[in-house]
Amino acid sequence: MVDLILKTVWFFLPTGIANLAASLSRFIPILGVPVDFGRSWRGKRVFGDHKTWRGIIFGTLFGVLTFLIQRWLYRYNALQDISMFNYTQASWAIGLLQGLGAVWGDALKSFFKRRINREPGVSWFPFDQVDYSIGAFALVSIVYFPGWAAGFMAILLGILVHTIFNLLGYALHLQKNKF
Repeated sequence: MVDLILKTVWFFLPTGIANLAASLSRFIPILGVPVDFGRSWRGKRVFGDHKTWRGIIFGTLFGVLTFLIQRWLYRYNALQDISMFNYTQASWAIGLLQGLGAVWGDALKSFFKRRINREPGVSWFPFDQVDYSIGAFALVSIVYFPGWAAGFMAILLGILVHTIFNLLGYALHLQKNKF
């Protein structure tokens, strides 16, 4: 079980970093244009103002950068032991798809959140906690399938880590809601 947890955390690290980078990009004053350009569908915003091109770009970029750092760190035996594959032979597309999957998984969840009249920032458990993990798992599986056990573990860890980061963000006054 510990081996699965370590391998899952290491494999999905670009996913988590992409999600965090997209969220923290709100402090960067460029590219704050909503992904939906303010458009509505059936009387409701497609994604809302909180899903911006800035978040998509920074989240995806940090997913790729995290993967490239993992590739560089793969030289260490301890990291080879918790890796699902040989990073030196793997395509950077794994990091790209994890980053894209994380940010677009979040955007897709926001689409459905708008459909049921949930306001931005209001928790929608467990979807707010797993959207990025599911999105990344779906997209990265195009080029590398980490297995159902790792996918399920990523969802469980996503709930735990997302909750911890939200509590930390709330304590640091970076966000208004605890969850």
